[in-house]
Amino acid sequence: MRKASSISALLYGLCRCSKPSSRVNAIRCYCDRAVSSSRKLEGPLMQYRSLVEQGKLQHDPNQEAVASQLENLLGRLEKYERDMEEYHTSLANWEKKRENERRRILMEEAEGKHKDDSGNNKGNKVFGRWMSKKRPENVEPGVGKWVSYLNRERKLDSVVGRRPTAPAAPKGLYIYGNVGSGKTMLMDMFYSATEGIVKHRKRYHFHEAMLKINEQMHQTWKNQVADKSMQSSIANWIMSLPFDSKVKEWVAAEENYKQQVQMKNILPAVADKLLLDRQADQKGGSILCFDEIQTVDVFAIVALSGIVSRLLSTGTVFVATSNRAPRDLNQDGMQREIFQKFVAKLNEHCENVLIGSEIDYRRVIAQNQRSKDLEHYFWPSDSIALEKFERKWHEVTNQVGEPITSSTISVMFGRKLEVPESCNGVARFSFEYLCGRPVGAADYIAVAENYHTVFISGIPVMSMRIRDKARRFITLVDELYNHHCRLFCSAASSIDDLFQGTDEGVLFDLESFQFETETEGAKLRRDVLAGGNISSGGTPTGLVSMLSGQEEMFAFRRAVSRLIEMQTPVYLEGVHSLHPCFQRQRQNSDILLQKTYNLS
Repeated sequence: MRKASSISALLYGLCRCSKPSSRVNAIRCYCDRAVSSSRKLEGPLMQYRSLVEQGKLQHDPNQEAVASQLENLLGRLEKYERDMEEYHTSLANWEKKRENERRRILMEEAEGKHKDDSGNNKGNKVFGRWMSKKRPENVEPGVGKWVSYLNRERKLDSVVGRRPTAPAAPKGLYIYGNVGSGKTMLMDMFYSATEGIVKHRKRYHFHEAMLKINEQMHQTWKNQVADKSMQSSIANWIMSLPFDSKVKEWVAAEENYKQQVQMKNILPAVADKLLLDRQADQKGGSILCFDEIQTVDVFAIVALSGIVSRLLSTGTVFVATSNRAPRDLNQDGMQREIFQKFVAKLNEHCENVLIGSEIDYRRVIAQNQRSKDLEHYFWPSDSIALEKFERKWHEVTNQVGEPITSSTISVMFGRKLEVPESCNGVARFSFEYLCGRPVGAADYIAVAENYHTVFISGIPVMSMRIRDKARRFITLVDELYNHHCRLFCSAASSIDDLFQGTDEGVLFDLESFQFETETEGAKLRRDVLAGGNISSGGTPTGLVSMLSGQEEMFAFRRAVSRLIEMQTPVYLEGVHSLHPCFQRQRQNSDILLQKTYNLS
């Protein structure tokens, strides 16, 4: 029998298991659980070879080559971490010195103004009024402040010196290739091995990252506007100055202008928060692992360009996966200039690595592990399949042993989602409820985080005619898969025939604009779309998506591959160890045991 090869679900219990096990556990190392600093995890190459030797993976030279490159990158991280700790110490000292010097320079300017004002006589005031009348009307009010701000920054550079330069980070990897070729598995092996080596490390899937960026942008802007403690501190400092009220007003205006300049570009602050926890020590290196990088719309291009460029410029090691090479990400030419700068930055800081395998290993595993006892996908939509689906629903909910009720779960941006039927980690929806309405990735993440088992009924055969529903379904599958949910489906066709992509004309991808902000004073984008606020040309007002049918076919193939894997024993065995519900239960049990131990 042909050996099962590597896919994401084949990451195994070597990573974090406290007890040895001979069974293959499907593991995606998403979480940042702490481990003993004295215990080092095996690198990706050793992990890969170990699985091949155990017969759990089929050897693939393309995958081994990528694992070897990731292993080499891992070996360069320890020195990088030490260099970054020294850099952040120097940076903190520089920032403190610069702020002290900035205030000293500001005080010198204020003293000069104070002397000028106190020395003014009536004639000077008349002359000043006359000069103000002669001032050109087309000079903007803020030009003087901008010039003062720039002059002050140049003086600071000459006195304090320029910002310390971050040490050169090891080049990251941009791994691309066909669906099911093992990209995510290898990246997750690398990510798990960095624990205990690099302090700041995050792993995001595309949808999660875009929502996180949008949320952080909104929150950062709100914090900058409403930072009462900072404003109070500055106000107290100004009030304590030994100047008259007019000079104090000038100092306050200069401080406010500095804050306004900083607020105009919040992406650097958002980029930093994408990797650093609010209370975390900022010293040390950082790694960002990004799964399924794509540029589905203008927001994605602009946000990714700004965020990733900032992170790479400040020393973050970037490891990403995608179905496309960097230059091919934006085939429709959206925001071409910004995109080209983004690609140039990627090429500068990452090695582009192609996994050349044409095999979809998810299918290999499915073929080798088929079992009627583990049936989770019921088709076609006839009475026999529907009866089996209903029987499975009752079987699972009876095992839970709690009544079926409707409930409400929290979604990002302060929203709520009604769940028609659920009980203790198990939920049921219709396809139309989840994909036929204007909901999006934030809703699907909430479902995936709250329910380890999801039933979906009434899944139709999809084509470009219902492209918006198909895109939502693909996003839903992505999130259920990323969170390692158990999925039961009732569908009109087999998985392979589910997406019947045709050349029926390009439809605008409304769902790609599903990155909402909080419901404070403004409609969500989904509400605008649902309300029909769309121009006569068929495009959302102010938003244009030029994705081709080919782009959807890439996504369709990924969804098919993942749906196939989600039916396999190796995937299903991992649900209990990997889903957030069960991870939270174990963490709570560990905390309770620790408290009991401390009391005894």
